[in-house]
Amino acid sequence: MIYEMRTYDLKPRSLPEVLKRFGEGYEKRKQFSPLAAFWYTEIGPLNQIIHVWPYKDLAERARIRAEAVAAGGWPPKTSEFILSMQSDIMIPWDNSPLLEPGEVGPIFEMRTYTMSPGDGPRVQKAWSAALPARQKISPVIATWFSELGGLNKFVHIWPYKSLQHRSDARAQAIASGTWPPSAAPDAPYTTVAQENKILLAAPFSPLK
Repeated sequence: MIYEMRTYDLKPRSLPEVLKRFGEGYEKRKQFSPLAAFWYTEIGPLNQIIHVWPYKDLAERARIRAEAVAAGGWPPKTSEFILSMQSDIMIPWDNSPLLEPGEVGPIFEMRTYTMSPGDGPRVQKAWSAALPARQKISPVIATWFSELGGLNKFVHIWPYKSLQHRSDARAQAIASGTWPPSAAPDAPYTTVAQENKILLAAPFSPLK
């Protein structure tokens, strides 16, 4: 399975209209394949939307996108509001949960770490060892590494009931001494850059 994560930067004050048009367009688009999630930023880079689409592989992605466009009504007419667009193809780790419809938020934290080239397997080794203890405090819903688009990106997404829940869970995890994960001496890795975003779900998002 792959996830296409599409990130659009919007003109200020255009978000309500963009969400309206996407929601209307999705009613027809979902007959071809479902969204996994549709978020907009609340903290971090503002005026940004992120929509995530699951596909079996790149061939299925190409076929479904072509069918949706040929049927008309897709993509939604939002180009007048879009300043920039980025598409990243993400590969979930073997132990990454699937993004399933449901209510697990309403706060989502998306953390994106850019790693040194070639460090992906070492990151996965260290994090896979540390995640079971961390998830006893609060769950992670995605651990992905980029395959196409911005390379060497490690994306992990955490749902919380509130910003206070986030603060409490992170403090508890750090106090436990098991978090954040550390690179093992025999498998060192380097984090080049880090970014986090606090996201809210669009009304039509299957995952909220």
